[in-house]
Amino acid sequence: MSLMPRLSALLMCAVVLAQVSVARAQDYPARQVRVLEPLAAASAVDVVARLISDHLSQELGQSFYVDNEPGAAGLLGMRTGLKSAADGYTLMAVNDTVVSVLPNIRSDAGYDPRRDFTPISLLAKLRWVLVVNPSIGVNNVQEFIAYAKAHPGMDYGSGGQGSPQHLAMELFMRATGIKLTHVPYRGVIQAFTDVASGHIPAMFIALPAPLKLAETGQVKIIGFTELHRLPALPNVPTIDEQGVPGFEYSSWAALIAPSGTPRPIIEKLNAAVKRAIADPAVNAKLVEYGDLPVSSTPEELGAFIAHDYDEKAALLKAANIHAD
Repeated sequence: MSLMPRLSALLMCAVVLAQVSVARAQDYPARQVRVLEPLAAASAVDVVARLISDHLSQELGQSFYVDNEPGAAGLLGMRTGLKSAADGYTLMAVNDTVVSVLPNIRSDAGYDPRRDFTPISLLAKLRWVLVVNPSIGVNNVQEFIAYAKAHPGMDYGSGGQGSPQHLAMELFMRATGIKLTHVPYRGVIQAFTDVASGHIPAMFIALPAPLKLAETGQVKIIGFTELHRLPALPNVPTIDEQGVPGFEYSSWAALIAPSGTPRPIIEKLNAAVKRAIADPAVNAKLVEYGDLPVSSTPEELGAFIAHDYDEKAALLKAANIHAD
């Protein structure tokens, strides 16, 4: 076959494939969609993922169900997503830990988030607080620092090595000069349960997990991790205003898909997610949870992930956080 007929044949194939891809997107979703989550049920990302998935189910006419697959700090679920078919019927609700932290501290992670997944949209900025068990008798950040200095090496909990709870406390220790002992759990909810029961005295945790137990007095929220108070928690002062200048910490949730998921499907999902975030009922619920609702284009999320990956790499190195 000469060059020109061969090029024409290749062009025809490309046109046909594009038409098939568009047709699939028009019919999508034709069956239920799994939203794989490599984190535990009731975690901050889980709360956001279920709210968005419910809206997608109503709008797109098929069930979007959240499937939690925690384990190895999120690696198990990420590896499952990596191997899933790139057909739009497996999506992934993720946070900065599984995207930006684990691949930086685990040589066996087996994935590069900048290459191995297709971005869809950001979902929310997650807000964080410092919580303590009331039994230690502290009411604010300065009292907590004094207590920690009087009890050097006391425990704090996290959802695992390299988890956001771990990273937040490492940053706090560097800012205040206190020395605590890291107790990594298999998930954030298990760690928080032990704070509430008094087995460990403190931890950082994302909202909304501690709100109900704070209302009943089982835990005490003593500091907010951004530079301005959260309107939903007007009586909780920031850690910055309590004498730790500049202290700030937050995380994020996003929706991604296996690499190679057809672009028309990604665009359809992105548009649906944006409508979900803009929906007054969904938006109000996220704000009630303490989250900042936010969406993005796939390209914006891709650039954000690349920047966050590099930023976390530098932060982890400076804090000397690595896999056990």
